[in-house]
Amino acid sequence: MEKELAQDKKTISFYAQEAEPYTSRGRKADTRHLETFLSLLSADATILELGCGGGQDSEFMISKGFNVRPTDGTPEIARAAEQRLGIPVAPLMFDELDEEGTCDGIWANACLLHVPRGELQGILGRVYRALKPGGVFYASFKAGESEGRDMFDRYYNYPSEAWLSDLYAAFSWQSVTTETGQGRGYDGKLTGWLFLFAVK
Repeated sequence: MEKELAQDKKTISFYAQEAEPYTSRGRKADTRHLETFLSLLSADATILELGCGGGQDSEFMISKGFNVRPTDGTPEIARAAEQRLGIPVAPLMFDELDEEGTCDGIWANACLLHVPRGELQGILGRVYRALKPGGVFYASFKAGESEGRDMFDRYYNYPSEAWLSDLYAAFSWQSVTTETGQGRGYDGKLTGWLFLFAVK
């Protein structure tokens, strides 16, 4: 039961069924946040991407010369990204990340927002352990006050800035920086977003 909660079957099922239209919709890389993230890393940095989706962000990082390991929790999405990138894309659920000090950077754009609230601290702990000292972590979330589902029945944790700040405070980051903004997701609706950069 706990494993099913961490993965949220309805959300995974949506991405499996919608893999082709979701990954072929021509979404552009989040260059503004990517450039900030990459500027905090050395040129030979090893980056793990969680929830790579169609692969556009990994593609951008690879084009800048970084060593990138893209992953996604939905095998159908991982295969689509692999075709785009021409490198292996490992199927990886967030709660399967089991590394220690292997990553200079971890990029998690618009993916950890699907982790149930009760599981998110544990996932952040896995991310923290996987980072080297001085490693950089980026994640983005749809902002809100309470968890819920969207029109596609996908689960979202919808955190507030204060709630996330308290969650991140459970770990000994050197720094945590939060930006706020607005954007649109697959449903086309304009929503508030939180963008967090953390340095171990």
